[in-house]
Amino acid sequence: MTTLTGRHLIDGEWIEGGTSFRSEPVSGAPLHVFDGGKTEIDAAMQAAERAFATYGWTAREDRALFLEAIATEIEARVDAITEVGMAETGLPEPRLRAVELPRTANQLRLFAAHLRDGAYLDRRHEAALPDRQPMPRPDLRMMQRPLGPVGVFGASNFPLAFSTAGGDTAAALAAGCPVVYKGHPGHPGVGELVAQAIAAAIEKTGIPAGVFGLVQSNSTEAGAALVTHPLTRAIGFTGSFRGGKALFDLAMARDEPIPFFGELGSINPVFVLPRAQAARGAEVGSAWAASLTMGVGQFCTNPGVVVLQDGPGADAFVEAAGAALSDVAPQPMLTSGVAEGYRSGVATAGGIEGVRTHVRIEGEGRHGGPAMFEVTGAEWLANPALEQEVFGPAGIVVRAADGAEARAIAQGIDGQLTATLQMDDADTDEAKALVPILERKAGRVLVNGFPTGVEVAEAMVHGGPFPASTNFGATSVGTLAIRRFLRPVCYQNMPEALLPEDLRG
Repeated sequence: MTTLTGRHLIDGEWIEGGTSFRSEPVSGAPLHVFDGGKTEIDAAMQAAERAFATYGWTAREDRALFLEAIATEIEARVDAITEVGMAETGLPEPRLRAVELPRTANQLRLFAAHLRDGAYLDRRHEAALPDRQPMPRPDLRMMQRPLGPVGVFGASNFPLAFSTAGGDTAAALAAGCPVVYKGHPGHPGVGELVAQAIAAAIEKTGIPAGVFGLVQSNSTEAGAALVTHPLTRAIGFTGSFRGGKALFDLAMARDEPIPFFGELGSINPVFVLPRAQAARGAEVGSAWAASLTMGVGQFCTNPGVVVLQDGPGADAFVEAAGAALSDVAPQPMLTSGVAEGYRSGVATAGGIEGVRTHVRIEGEGRHGGPAMFEVTGAEWLANPALEQEVFGPAGIVVRAADGAEARAIAQGIDGQLTATLQMDDADTDEAKALVPILERKAGRVLVNGFPTGVEVAEAMVHGGPFPASTNFGATSVGTLAIRRFLRPVCYQNMPEALLPEDLRG
């Protein structure tokens, strides 16, 4: 096993600080980790602010090279990261080695390319009109500028792509913002290894040491301190609704509120339209079960609710989905807390009046097994508690009486990360009635697929109306994510020598 120290990375130094906690790996010995708090957060934020005085004005090419260097250093540690990640999270080797680590590196390189393109700066110039009547117009130039130090919280379910050097960190660093990362207690070893990669990239490219800090923590103190620190200019968060909402409230209660970009989860409804249901109900049911249980259901885009309509194919969908789920054995979940929360959520859902249980495979300890419930459309509409996310491989089938009731269900759901239509060509008219509803509810609307799997691309949106996220105008995946950590600045009659380099000429 790779040797790890459980230390914090602050201003380029690996330091001890705070009390300590023991990690809870699926296999292998636990890691003794220093539990940072206000003192460590303050030191990291002070270093980040000092670094911003230089880093916020670096050339785009320099930042692009830095991001590419981070990607290269992460790839150089693939064996150690995979080994530690499997032990800490229970995720399989192919998921870490062949999927998540390459995705993490690729999104860093995508932002590097985005920097070189420069379109994200949204540069605008209104030349002076000194002779304009009745009043002259000044010379006006505008572009996007970085906010300053950003705090980032990692996700339990993505120890790489949404954590230490994940999307939030990559977007902030690309924007010109230093990052202080609050380590996730579910994978502190992976966090340390990736932080080592970032530190190596800092040294090789000459970037200021304080541009990235890691504060390991297993308490609420560090998180609250990061959100409320006066030097923090924005927060990126991926996690539970309860935890994210508490931090969001702290951000809004500051004397100077700051943007809080929180991705808080979703039930990601799937609407199966009548012709597709009649033609391939069993096929869609089996595919839904596979998506529902992928990664033990621990994805924020897990399709936890499917809406059928009474008619041909509905029973075939339920039977096929139930059969597929019954063949899935309990698997280790990311943390014991996640497993405990999952079992509690399944028990609550199964105990609601009117809920029919089709599948409920119990897991012990840190293991979670699939569950499948069914309710009528009327019961769903009458009981808002059914819409609560159960983070894990559990799903609810809602059997609507007809298309009108399916649309009523769509109208009533809260904000979502995704909404899916399973349809055939003959369902187009009914789909046209649903799409205007769903696009107001979700950040991504998809057809004939399932939402597990978020492409890292220019056009991707991973966000949505509250409570899926705290800012409906943002995304945490794709190059548009950089705009979260920028603000427009107008320069009026500014001599060229004082302008940012990207506005000169």
